[in-house]
Amino acid sequence: MAPLIVCLDLEGVLIPEVWIAFAEKTGIDALRRTTRDEPDYDKLMQGRLEILDEHGFKLGDIQDVIGAMEPLPGAREFLDALRARTQVVILSDTFYQFAAPFMRQLGQPTLFCHQLLVDEADRVTGYELRIPDGKRRAVAALKDIGFRVHAAGDSYNDTTMLKEADKGVLFRCPDNVAEEFPEFERTDAYDELLVLLEL
Repeated sequence: MAPLIVCLDLEGVLIPEVWIAFAEKTGIDALRRTTRDEPDYDKLMQGRLEILDEHGFKLGDIQDVIGAMEPLPGAREFLDALRARTQVVILSDTFYQFAAPFMRQLGQPTLFCHQLLVDEADRVTGYELRIPDGKRRAVAALKDIGFRVHAAGDSYNDTTMLKEADKGVLFRCPDNVAEEFPEFERTDAYDELLVLLEL
């Protein structure tokens, strides 16, 4: 049997949603929208960039909020248990400028994500995808080089990854996502997720 790699989403699965935390800090409700609400990632990001620009927020303002955040309760223990059994790759639509503090707290797992474009004044001017449709294509590439892939995520932007994987699980997803994608098993508990990933 081919060796197994598990691919996980990051925000909502292992760490809190960064944009929601920033929305709570700033009081701007429109920043609470995530990939759980908006399937079109570019539309979501362009809206976020407009809000940052309108209010004069810089990358450092978001990083200050991230600096006070921690992984979700039980996430590190879950990840350690998972990595003791198999290889893990985190596939995320977050940005390296956001994720670095969390990666240190999670024991530096492998992370594939995107890059924010920032000018000399620390203003976020745009974003650069590592690769379009990166989650699905990463899973397809791993399968192409001889791995079985099991995956877990919580949002619309995870569903192509879950479909491409040999086994996909929805973890702590909102009801709207679960209802649109009933083909995936669903759980809200890390111990159940370990079982459903069929290690």
